[in-house]
Amino acid sequence: MKRLLVVVLLAVGTTMFAQEPAEHEGKAEEATGEIEVSDSLKWANFALLAIGLGYMLAKLLPKTFADRTATIQKDIKEAQRLKADAEKRAAEVEAKVAALGADIEKFRVEAAQEMAAEGDRIRQDTAAQIKRVEEQASLEIETAGKLARRELTRHAAELALKMAEDRVRARLDSSTESALVDKFVAELGRQGSKN
Repeated sequence: MKRLLVVVLLAVGTTMFAQEPAEHEGKAEEATGEIEVSDSLKWANFALLAIGLGYMLAKLLPKTFADRTATIQKDIKEAQRLKADAEKRAAEVEAKVAALGADIEKFRVEAAQEMAAEGDRIRQDTAAQIKRVEEQASLEIETAGKLARRELTRHAAELALKMAEDRVRARLDSSTESALVDKFVAELGRQGSKN
């Protein structure tokens, strides 16, 4: 409705301005009087047009400005809400980052404790292995000692026998040897007769 009124006012105003030159052409002799009336008519049309436009602007502009203000305020509120949401998320991220430092320190402490526990376990396992190796080495040394003593005893016995044999052979000549053989045969004969 308001737009229609604006269009009508514009049409009337342009029609009046368009008709004025036609009126001036037919009445050339009364030009001076008509020009004054014509000028006043122009000013009246201009005033009517200005009043109509002013009225229309006064009617339309406040509502347009109010709508635009409401839209801007709504956008401002939305932006404030988004800003608050972003600040909240930033605070959460900062809290996570701060907690991340604590978590990293916690992991370092746990890792150090686990490494110390693992080191203790390895030391205990190593000590147990060393003890087993020492026990095994001790048994092997003892066994090797026994074998060496046996070998030494056997070797000493062989040497003693060899030395005794050498002594006996050195003292034994052919007459002593025949006497011993005779004595041995005689003794065998006595044992044979007893049986």
